[in-house]
Amino acid sequence: MANNEIRLQKFLAEQGVASRRKSEELIKAGKVKVNGHIAQIGMKVNPRKDSVTVGKQKIVSQRKRKMIYVMLYKPRGYVTTVSDELGRKTVMDLLPDFGDRIYPVGRLDKDSEGLLILTNDGSFTNCMTHPSHEYAKVYRVTVRPAVNDTILNNLRNGIEIDGRMTAPCEVSVLSEDENRVVLEFILHEGRNREIRKMCESQNLEVARLKRTSIGSLKLGMLKQGTYRELTEQEVKKLLRSAGHKEN
Repeated sequence: MANNEIRLQKFLAEQGVASRRKSEELIKAGKVKVNGHIAQIGMKVNPRKDSVTVGKQKIVSQRKRKMIYVMLYKPRGYVTTVSDELGRKTVMDLLPDFGDRIYPVGRLDKDSEGLLILTNDGSFTNCMTHPSHEYAKVYRVTVRPAVNDTILNNLRNGIEIDGRMTAPCEVSVLSEDENRVVLEFILHEGRNREIRKMCESQNLEVARLKRTSIGSLKLGMLKQGTYRELTEQEVKKLLRSAGHKEN
């Protein structure tokens, strides 16, 4: 019987409840029960026998569950969450019902736009968001008023934000007018509002921030507010770009 047991956080991720890391947080917060008892980190469950609940929702094992992978061009003004207690528009308002709960992979703040991936595959989410899996994310950023070599070198070499240095990144000038500059940032880490804070430290106002690619996946010709499902090949390439090794 032990062969049928898997770690609780892996089970929750496979059932689309949340990524493994988020599932661990739910367990630590006491929101997960196994057979009526509050679960502990490290527990294993038998999906065929054990009763698992998150809050008041019973999680039923779906062995042949279809994996869904969606790329969305998120417009500005939408928050990257499944629901919002403040009643703001969420990225889910832009998507149809796929017949299963999907959730965003990573984040893109309310005032930013561009490429966002959503899925019901917890293992995929874990791979794409794990700190050890570094891959390039490309952003097109319009700033005001102007930049010089000192500012560019500061941005490239790393800046102290919230007591910690940002990782070195690539920053190049795409175009330049009298009162605005379009920059391209290539980052390999994903801290909250990182680019905005980096620019703010250099007295630059961010007028527009758009993510154009994640790993091997590019926004391409996708129009703002629209989506499409990823192909199997695109999913495999994404995982490879994040350092995932296929069995």
